[in-house]
Amino acid sequence: MKIEVYISQLLYRYQCVTVPGFGAFLTEIQSAQLHESSNSFFPPKKTISFNAHLKNNDGLLAHHIAQAEKTSYDYAVSAIGFEILNWKKTIAESGVLNLKNIGSISLNADAQMVFTPVEQNNYLTTSFGLHSFVSPVVKRESFEQHLETLEANTTEQEVISLLEDTPKRSYSYLKYAAIFVLGLTVAGSIGYPMYQNQIATQRAVVEHAVQKQVQNKIQEATFFIQNPMPAVTLTVAEKAEKKSYHIVAGAFRSEQGAQKLYRMLLNDGYKNAQCIGKNKYGLYPVLYGSYATMQEAEKVQREIHKAQNPEAWILIESL
Repeated sequence: MKIEVYISQLLYRYQCVTVPGFGAFLTEIQSAQLHESSNSFFPPKKTISFNAHLKNNDGLLAHHIAQAEKTSYDYAVSAIGFEILNWKKTIAESGVLNLKNIGSISLNADAQMVFTPVEQNNYLTTSFGLHSFVSPVVKRESFEQHLETLEANTTEQEVISLLEDTPKRSYSYLKYAAIFVLGLTVAGSIGYPMYQNQIATQRAVVEHAVQKQVQNKIQEATFFIQNPMPAVTLTVAEKAEKKSYHIVAGAFRSEQGAQKLYRMLLNDGYKNAQCIGKNKYGLYPVLYGSYATMQEAEKVQREIHKAQNPEAWILIESL
């Protein structure tokens, strides 16, 4: 069974996909990039990394394979174990394991697994259809420098000759235009003040009538309330902050095991710990806590890795 196909499918939806007994593939969102040296643009994407220390079975991969293959969970776990044996044999014999659409795993000088991701695949669904491209260099012409060159090459004699070559009849057009503008100026200086006076007189009449109607309305509507109603105070409840980033301590097939871990977390001082109900994979997840942003969740996750549980991972889901 080629389980790398199912791992690739899960990487589109989850941040961590654990392969029991082998390691975990982790994703991290990387923003869009611009390489100025090559004029290359790259869209946002998910970068993939590999952690050989996360080997515990969280049930995600096995349940996905069981649903896709329409088989039992135990059979899926057995199939994963058999495929892992083939992976380790391939690495030992050829020194490199190629996983389609994911990357390659090889051994370094210290016999440690080194992962090289495939750059062609983008597991960020919001960037679907976006591709990298190279923009041609934009050539900008300096118009100011071009004008300075023209001014320096044009002599005074050439300017005089251009003025002398202008047809005489163009001046007659200018003469008639000047007479027309002068007539408009004289008419405007006489008629415009008369027009302004007329408008001011009409405005005063209208304002007087409006003020009189307003006063009449005020006199008719003036009254006094002896027993006024008390003021009503409305309280608007603040919208609860949505927390979609959860640090998972473990997931159990039995509710008793989940409750046991939940009580241990409370005793260890994790007051925000939760034991949520059975998920679609038939497991009972136990959470250290839930957070509103990815930055808060990652900060607490690092503290948990150092102090207690290096295998705690982040679940992104609206519960």
